[in-house]
Amino acid sequence: MGDRPLPSSALPLRPVGEPALDLLEGIVVLDMTTSIAGPYTGLLLADLGATVIKVEKPKGGDDCRAWGPPFLDGESLWYLSANRNKHSVTLDFSGEDGGAVLRELVARADVAIVNLVPRAQRKLGVSYDALSAARPDLIHVSITGFGLEGERADEPCYDLIAEGYSGVMDLTGEFANGPQKVGTPAADLLAGEDAALAAVAALFRRERTGKGAAIDIAMVESMTRFMGPRLLPYLGSGEVPRRSGGRDSVIAIYQAFDTADEPLTLALGNDAIWRRFWQVVGMPERADDPACATNALRRARREAIVAEIAVLLATRGRDEWLEAFREARVPAGPINRLDEVAADLELQRRGFLYRFERGGFDVPQVGLGMRFDGASSALHRAPPRLGQDNEAVLGEWLGLSPDRLSELAAAGII
Repeated sequence: MGDRPLPSSALPLRPVGEPALDLLEGIVVLDMTTSIAGPYTGLLLADLGATVIKVEKPKGGDDCRAWGPPFLDGESLWYLSANRNKHSVTLDFSGEDGGAVLRELVARADVAIVNLVPRAQRKLGVSYDALSAARPDLIHVSITGFGLEGERADEPCYDLIAEGYSGVMDLTGEFANGPQKVGTPAADLLAGEDAALAAVAALFRRERTGKGAAIDIAMVESMTRFMGPRLLPYLGSGEVPRRSGGRDSVIAIYQAFDTADEPLTLALGNDAIWRRFWQVVGMPERADDPACATNALRRARREAIVAEIAVLLATRGRDEWLEAFREARVPAGPINRLDEVAADLELQRRGFLYRFERGGFDVPQVGLGMRFDGASSALHRAPPRLGQDNEAVLGEWLGLSPDRLSELAAAGII
């Protein structure tokens, strides 16, 4: 972008070192994952107040650190999006010495998160059976593509693969075009949310019973559950839904429209909203047309209704329509580009979009989006540099001597 300021410079500035939320205070999490789904689980738990130790390969660390360009201050912005409020420890636990250090960490942890296929979990000694031997009440969270058992259990999987399995790609985009991936790693993020929720639920049970848990999260299942509102109607009717672009195939009318300048979305989701819409556009007689009185009747006439609305909305600009619809309580909104999302003053005011300064660089962040007693997630630690907390965690926490740390570093174990 040359000498132009980066978009992040317009975000509200927050200091690093704010007091953490206290919902998971005292809970220690070992995040041994890479890429997005597992690190996102760790991010959510860290934002809620857990102490999260990110365990990474000594060479290169989390795969996501290399996902660029773009990079900021030498680090991938994808990495920076999913790793705040964590500590980073480097550890090769594939051998005897590294495995012993890992078991010491596990003995002091409440939750361990892994995202290796079952065969690799067993080989590297990070399966539930292996790690629970070090701490019997451990909450072990496994995130894989297809789950811990079954014919596909050991197959590799990424977000794209899970989206394809789930049906979401087949239903995304215009019918005349090919299937499309969702514009964000949806399967990763949904599986990460599921894993964090499951971990908190297991911790709650452990408070009552003292029992640990072996949690099995499959990305394909998380993504497919997301498709439930489309999958169940097929199962109950036999009608296979097809891609319909920005138009919902059940609700009429529920889609994007062009205006005199910018497009907008319009959701006439019930009969009352249908009537209010026609009053806003100055055609109250259409609101009482018995031929369009219900959603089922409107679905049967969708094509003609869409054409009629399209002509009407093209007569004014987007913002004029949105103001009119807002006053009449007709659900409508803009179709924002990401630069417009970033400039949303309300998202900034609520602390959802912000930046912090590190080494002369503005590092942008997207917040937790949850509020507890009026407060949302705090920024108590910047996303860690690779291995920056080796001495603090392995030395001070585990009590390894400086000589032992030097030996492990010389051997490439940390």
